[in-house]
Amino acid sequence: MIDSTEYTQTLQLSAQGMPGRPLLALTILWHPDPARIGEQFVGAPGTLEVNRYAPLFYRPGQAGLPLGHGTISRDPVRFVREADGDGVVVHFPATRMPVELNGRAATGQVRFDAADVARGQVLTLGRAVVLCLHWMDCLPKHNPVPGLVGVGAAAIALRDQIRMVGPTDIPVLLLGETGTGKEIAARAIHALGQRAQTRLVAVNMAALNESLAAAELFGAVRGAYTGAQERRGLFAEADGGTLFLDEIGNAPASVQPMLLRVLEGGDYRPLGASQDRKTTARLIAATDQDLDTAAFNQALLRRLEGFAIQLPPLRARREDIGVLIVHLLQAHGAQPVLPLELVVEIACHDWPGNIRQLGHTLRRAALLVQHGGTPQLEQLVRLTPAPAGSAARLAPVVDAAPAAPEAPRRKPSDITDAEVLQAMAGNDWNIQAAARTLGISRPTMYKLLDGHREIRWAERIPAEEIERALGACAGDIGRCAVLLKTPTESLRREVRRLRESA
Repeated sequence: MIDSTEYTQTLQLSAQGMPGRPLLALTILWHPDPARIGEQFVGAPGTLEVNRYAPLFYRPGQAGLPLGHGTISRDPVRFVREADGDGVVVHFPATRMPVELNGRAATGQVRFDAADVARGQVLTLGRAVVLCLHWMDCLPKHNPVPGLVGVGAAAIALRDQIRMVGPTDIPVLLLGETGTGKEIAARAIHALGQRAQTRLVAVNMAALNESLAAAELFGAVRGAYTGAQERRGLFAEADGGTLFLDEIGNAPASVQPMLLRVLEGGDYRPLGASQDRKTTARLIAATDQDLDTAAFNQALLRRLEGFAIQLPPLRARREDIGVLIVHLLQAHGAQPVLPLELVVEIACHDWPGNIRQLGHTLRRAALLVQHGGTPQLEQLVRLTPAPAGSAARLAPVVDAAPAAPEAPRRKPSDITDAEVLQAMAGNDWNIQAAARTLGISRPTMYKLLDGHREIRWAERIPAEEIERALGACAGDIGRCAVLLKTPTESLRREVRRLRESA
């Protein structure tokens, strides 16, 4: 029981009022007691001293605890926030306690400017506890949303927006890099709304055949085109529920005006039909593209962004790495037991594939640990030089190196089947990431996959073969995609269809 004289950190800060500047925060990324991961100290401007006994780290609404581990010195690490700016000077104690900053031994003192702190700085104390120094522009808050894990300000704000828009019927446009969790966010919006008991129908717009896209979306009557049979279409399937249009930036130009008409009044006409039909489906769309500069119907864009939500990349929410590691490992039945050195490497990496890439990497790491191995990040991820200023580049005495150039643009005719296979295998069978590796667009990547001798779309793989592969991989879609040599998103969509029709 919490003593009535104790106040949680959130209550203390609420009593003080939020300052005009962001708050300096420390989040526990790793701790010998896994239950401590994600606890935070969020403080007002001034001087902060961190040692074994202070300060107290909290979860919202709970009593706080000090770091407490025996390897952490009584002599504090001091964080001094400059009064006339947003710089922070960190003073390291002259003790036998090992201290590392972003994976490198740290002594003396180091100064970070506001942008450095915003990127998140990884501090390891006593080879036992890993902390992240970062900003918070809001107080810690318990606002759970299914599947969306995080303790930092960006994660809190994302969940607040989803909880706000979920109960409405407003169209939502989810923006963010590949792997940031746009489909998870779409499913959370659906689950928090009045349509939660109805279907959510998902479609990857980039995978639609341009000549048949209209029929896929709006349906067709018998004889509408050569060989056409009666088909309902996705808008009819989602009537009364939610239709999730993933990769909307790749929607064929021919169907964009049709989508605009549906958004304006709910009316659409199946191919070959003589009368309009109406749908009450709620639309959620997602893209990793900048639709303002792409060749995209701008009137449609204005309708889609009834409520736009920007999902932050993982490198912008480094403080969430610890709770994400625990969540992703437990989601696949693994215990959060990793070498401390690997956790530090993971925390300092910028994760171009975001949470999806982190999840695949953690599964490989857990498998190696389970079999007695000691995984290192370079074994698990194809490492490229980190961008200048990232946590992986920051150290007290080392200058940042220049950013690595992107892959040069290439002609599809110059790319061999072997290169396509290697790019897919090296990017966890993710189409967008493989396309970037090869220096081509996503639509071009689809054409190369269509003509590949070894890679198959999941829709063309017999159902019994998919079921056997899922059994062999214990239901893990990522491993199953590797086994079947099929894009992950194609397999996920087909597995969902098979289960719904079972």
